[in-house]
Amino acid sequence: MLAKVNTCALVGLDGVMVEVEVDISQGLPSFTIVGLPDTAVQEARERVRAAIRNSGFQFPQRRITVNLAPADLRKEGPAYDLPIALGILLASGQVMADVSHSLVLGELSLEGQVRHAQGILPMVALARERGVRTVYVPEADAREASLLDGVEVVPVSSLAALAKHLAGEELIPPFQSPPNGGNEAVEWSWVDMAHIRGQEHAKRALEVAAAGGHNVLMVGPPGAGKTLLARALPGILPAMTPEEALEVTKIYSVAGLLPPDRPLVRQRPFRSPHHTISHAGLVGGGRVPRPGEVTLAHRGVLFLDELPEFPHSVLEAIRQPLEERRVTVSRAQGTITFPASFMLVAAMNPCPCGYYGDYRRQCTCPEAVVARYQRRISGPLLDRIDIFVDVPRLDREKLMSDGPVAESSAQVRERVERAREVQRRRFQGRPITCNAEMGPVEVREFCQGALDEGARQLLGMAVERLALSARAFHRVLKVARTIADLSGAEGIAAAHLAEALQYRQRALG
Repeated sequence: MLAKVNTCALVGLDGVMVEVEVDISQGLPSFTIVGLPDTAVQEARERVRAAIRNSGFQFPQRRITVNLAPADLRKEGPAYDLPIALGILLASGQVMADVSHSLVLGELSLEGQVRHAQGILPMVALARERGVRTVYVPEADAREASLLDGVEVVPVSSLAALAKHLAGEELIPPFQSPPNGGNEAVEWSWVDMAHIRGQEHAKRALEVAAAGGHNVLMVGPPGAGKTLLARALPGILPAMTPEEALEVTKIYSVAGLLPPDRPLVRQRPFRSPHHTISHAGLVGGGRVPRPGEVTLAHRGVLFLDELPEFPHSVLEAIRQPLEERRVTVSRAQGTITFPASFMLVAAMNPCPCGYYGDYRRQCTCPEAVVARYQRRISGPLLDRIDIFVDVPRLDREKLMSDGPVAESSAQVRERVERAREVQRRRFQGRPITCNAEMGPVEVREFCQGALDEGARQLLGMAVERLALSARAFHRVLKVARTIADLSGAEGIAAAHLAEALQYRQRALG
């Protein structure tokens, strides 16, 4: 007898429908799975065999053939356990039900319990697109699956419970989302700007970066506060829109990093990989491509501390995602594109000892060593950074001052939110969310067209004296547009452009 059950595979961040065909025929007892299964899928034979027996059913002692179609798509992971087990029960006549308009997902334990599966959200999204009415998911993943409307989500705790539900003996009620839809506020312990002494210039630069989504490089001696400032940045970033939250949740669901108690990611990501990270770990890859840190930082911040310590090939690999807001990974099986729209925040010392240019402590590095250290960051990569900030050592007065507390992150975030709202209205109907994502057409329309006469003259002198490249020219205009948005100005004045120009690259240290 033949039975068919619908399930889903993941290719990159997208789901692909897979049909599990189970045929039970006469012959010597055997259990074969075909359709390009990986090791985890091949091992499903033993899990399914034990789960069926321990759930009170008979495992057929006949020739069992399981085909995962389409056969040219590689199947991986343990999420095929439940549909394979259900297909065997249907084909052997132990369960009678019509599941042609349903999607079944889940890993099985040896006792028949249904365990968590990765990538539930994109799989349910595909089911909704294909008109599937019901999805059977692990009980632990029901809240995640319910983030999308239009599909009935049935939480399954065990193979036996699913069989009784399909037989009409003990119906499982569809999962009902909590009243707030799982969108409860999350308290995060980011560093508050009010707790950082001094560094007003760096704080202002981070405010501009947060308002426009610009990339930042902070340079200064050890202990000046570069890492502390970077960790305060998430506290001033605007809240994600519902669409952005679903984008990020989809990525974290596929990566297996979604907390089961909080199915929707509400806070913008902040990723801080160590400098020993590999090329595949940063931009994604592997035999079967997986998202890397640049994708996990999508709609958030990628913080690279001690920037020159990263391998040269790894740093050069982020040039494409910085420019195109996505990363493409090519393998023999095909090409996969991951989203990678993030803010790059980097920090570095001016030299190996860290004190080149410091007014209190003498640098011990020879000039040739300093030059070689700074050349680890290539010109093309530096050209993709919008804001360069010097973070000097704090003097004694500021460090020990009992003066008034600085502005809190909440106060700064209010200004950032207002600037982002201006940008949302400006780019309405375009695939752009902030100033940093503007292309040449938008720069000409919203930046060059908004310059007053004084700003136009200043820009002409800057292009000549600073030898700005075409990319740097556009980036200066984008930063000036953000500064104007923070001040509530319609056009870009000379003062806005002057502040943007002071954030351009100068000699390190």
